[in-house]
Amino acid sequence: MAKQDSLQRVWDIIERVGVCMLTTRSTDGLRARPLEARPDRENGIIWFVTDLRSGKEHEIEHNPEVGLTFVDASAKAYLSLTARAEVSRDHAKAAAIWKSTDAVWWRGPDDPNVCVLRVAPLTAELWDGPSSKAVAAFEFVKARVTGAKPKLGENRKVTVRMPSQGPAGGQNSAPRRSRREARR
Repeated sequence: MAKQDSLQRVWDIIERVGVCMLTTRSTDGLRARPLEARPDRENGIIWFVTDLRSGKEHEIEHNPEVGLTFVDASAKAYLSLTARAEVSRDHAKAAAIWKSTDAVWWRGPDDPNVCVLRVAPLTAELWDGPSSKAVAAFEFVKARVTGAKPKLGENRKVTVRMPSQGPAGGQNSAPRRSRREARR
């Protein structure tokens, strides 16, 4: 698959899945929690509405490197992003990406506890599995009989090219070559 096609597939998964696991580094190690992504494909950024009182904002301010994991179970696609994040108290941006479900947590985008995370993906690693359970079952049976490894999908590693847009997008934004690996 060409790099551009892989990049489109990455954004398609992000947009379709919506909720991901955001992983940050705390003083006790890695911490992951679910958040609803607000992707901006055109600018290569993923936004999140979140709360200033939570630990992740402090963790990001201390170490902006984060991981995002999206799982599209119906398509058997698994996506891991390495990214840089920054915390902002931009209530205008919060209002622009606000969803009605956010009102469960806050009084509105101007709530003093609302902040946004601006996440700039640097690399994306995508695993596409077999199209059906029957194909997976066949591959396992075939592997058992022949002793060969099952062909359960392909791992494509694509470096996401980011526009230079401030601290989160400005570092590591040069294009790199794609690497294709067979899933082990």
